[in-house]
Amino acid sequence: MKIRDIMTINPVTVNMDTDLLVIKEIFDHVYFHHLLVEDETDNTIVGVISDRDLLSALSPYIHTASETARDIETLKKRAHQIMSRQTDTVTPTTDCNIAIKRMLDADISCLPVVDDNKVIVGIVTWKDFLRNFLQHQ
Repeated sequence: MKIRDIMTINPVTVNMDTDLLVIKEIFDHVYFHHLLVEDETDNTIVGVISDRDLLSALSPYIHTASETARDIETLKKRAHQIMSRQTDTVTPTTDCNIAIKRMLDADISCLPVVDDNKVIVGIVTWKDFLRNFLQHQ
């Protein structure tokens, strides 16, 4: 089986200068756990932000009565300041077993799917593999 058979196409992306407030709002309103960071000049992959990356960057006091000016300033940080500079990617034609091995070896939970020019075409996560497994039982 190939990645193209299970990947999510047209993933939500942000650019390196997207601020954490926007990233937080995206994660607050969606069911997925990863955002791909792209170079807005050529749509190539430059990094990945997980919801855990965002949570570790935010103060626990944001949007509470204890919120301070410093907490609010945190939301002005940019994507490039918290993203994982993901270098491992797969293509739609990558064998799923190869992708699973890469994810396990690197202890990561997603891989950006790119074309031959490193332009983002999708994302594959551990949930995609589990969903596929259950569908083919």
